[in-house]
Amino acid sequence: MFLDIDKRNDNSIAIIDNLGNQMTYGQLKAFSNEFYSKIQKRTLVFVLCQNSTAPLGAYVSCLDNRVVPLLVSAHMDKDMLNDLIIKYHPEYLWIPNELITQFQYPSIYTNMNYSLLKTEFSCFPLYEDLSLLLTTSGSTGSAKFVRHSYTNVIANAKNIANVFELNENENGMVSLPLQFTQGLNVATSHLLSGATVLVTTDNLMQKEFWDFFKEYKATSMTCVPYSIELLDRIRFFQMDLPFFNVLNQGGGRLPDQIFMKCANYAQSTGRKFIPTYGSTETTSRMAYLPAHMALEKCGSIGKPLPNCHFDLIDDEGKLIEKENTVGEIIFHGPNVTLGYAECGEDLAKGDERHGVYQTGDLAYVDQDGCYFIVGRKKRFLKIFGYRVSLDETERMIKDQFHIECACVGTDKKLVVFVTQEALDREIIQFLSDKMGLHYSAFEVRKENAIPKNDTGKIQYRILEEMI
Repeated sequence: MFLDIDKRNDNSIAIIDNLGNQMTYGQLKAFSNEFYSKIQKRTLVFVLCQNSTAPLGAYVSCLDNRVVPLLVSAHMDKDMLNDLIIKYHPEYLWIPNELITQFQYPSIYTNMNYSLLKTEFSCFPLYEDLSLLLTTSGSTGSAKFVRHSYTNVIANAKNIANVFELNENENGMVSLPLQFTQGLNVATSHLLSGATVLVTTDNLMQKEFWDFFKEYKATSMTCVPYSIELLDRIRFFQMDLPFFNVLNQGGGRLPDQIFMKCANYAQSTGRKFIPTYGSTETTSRMAYLPAHMALEKCGSIGKPLPNCHFDLIDDEGKLIEKENTVGEIIFHGPNVTLGYAECGEDLAKGDERHGVYQTGDLAYVDQDGCYFIVGRKKRFLKIFGYRVSLDETERMIKDQFHIECACVGTDKKLVVFVTQEALDREIIQFLSDKMGLHYSAFEVRKENAIPKNDTGKIQYRILEEMI
């Protein structure tokens, strides 16, 4: 069975959620078979996700039986969802019961407050190795999905289980949405290890989240930079969590002071802090920084996962072999996905990447083989003839002023969006001094909030439209 579910102790707990649902591995096997018995063919199923047992169980059943699930948020805008249904022609929808009235389709199966609806559509042809469809980062309302193979999902789950040393004693907390690559990867790697997956519809700013976290003795949690900054605000680093052992981080670079706070917290409490680097296009993870290196390698994404490697390529496409020389990361590994789909007809496409992914991230490698990202290939301006990294500028401002900010601009001006008043002059003077550019090259704008997606990533396109 998928993830070797059939090899687990039937009585061991596989999934616990905050809605009162629990599944042992034996029950997960039985549910997988029961769910598939209502479908009985290779086809496309839309799974509308909340962080609970029902969508996770359906995901396992689909991949176990070669049904292709497309995962989106249960809270997606109704019109956007209908547009996706029309574009992709799913034969079935697996949805929370409270959403049934939105559709005219008949329900053919109900379990754990979810229902399976049968649509009137016939499925588009599916590539034989297509296993899963996930939204690209920040595009939950987009028709663009990443096409995963079965090898992609298993290879990455095995790598994460290996480097994180997961086993049946772990209780992994899924604090990110299941429909996002990193949240799903946490669940998948723990199930592969015979561990327990903890899922909750509450968020980490709610007391109920932490009540659930403590009651079921969560041993690890994966967060993105935005959520780690929230953890800092709610005094997570002072919490009494005797069973908690590992804090994992992905989804972008942490500000240096927060990175070091995590590293020092881990060292002083005998825990582990493991930063990772990845993308939906690589089935979540590409690299990790071993826990023992966190203090000495602030900001590093570490080294590629086992059986994977990085190349650094210069602007002319030539391989960079010198240490501390910036180039684009090209990733090679079995978890590189097949390509994109933007409509139902694309589901018949084969492997367009062949194990190679151009990340668009610029980085260098140090003498110890650890990689450090310095920015995005497209996140650069050329002001007064000087190349300026928007990502590096953001990092400098955050480290200097300890504020939330986002940088966009044109080759005429760099614009810094902030959420605090009265720092305009200080920021402009700081950047002018640091970069040696005239103050007229910079502008600071105050907004009530920086636009972000569901996982806390800044939506730069919105800011670009504002200027």
